[in-house]
Amino acid sequence: MTTKAAFSPEEWKVVLEGPPAAGLIVITAAHGGTFRETFAMSKAYAEARGEHGDSELLDEIVSAKPKVDHTRYHSPEELRDHGLGSIRDAMTLLESKATAEETDDYRRFVIALANKVAAAHREHGQSVSPEEAAAIDQITEALGAAGS
Repeated sequence: MTTKAAFSPEEWKVVLEGPPAAGLIVITAAHGGTFRETFAMSKAYAEARGEHGDSELLDEIVSAKPKVDHTRYHSPEELRDHGLGSIRDAMTLLESKATAEETDDYRRFVIALANKVAAAHREHGQSVSPEEAAAIDQITEALGAAGS
């Protein structure tokens, strides 16, 4: 089993940035619902903590408070591009240090979080807006999970 100890502090920070970056990408994809969507992201972490024990690595990831400094970006596009880069970097690290199962657990968690955030607020009568669906597609691609 892979744990936090397998990563340098800088690498661990990158791994931790992936899930909240995905949530922020979805939150900023469409206007409205920011509070509900942020709450949904926190709820995704709480639910993953409730499944404690399936993956020691994922347990350590979800036990950390999600952090992303969204104030350093000047536009939703800049946040999206940086966030997708963070997700790709996290996957590269995980693929080099974690087991395939742990890497898949991370992918599933990030995709579930993104979907939960997207569904938290109805946009124009839709559970998930086209902009949010596109953001989830981009996140899925960055995770290397196209077609998952």
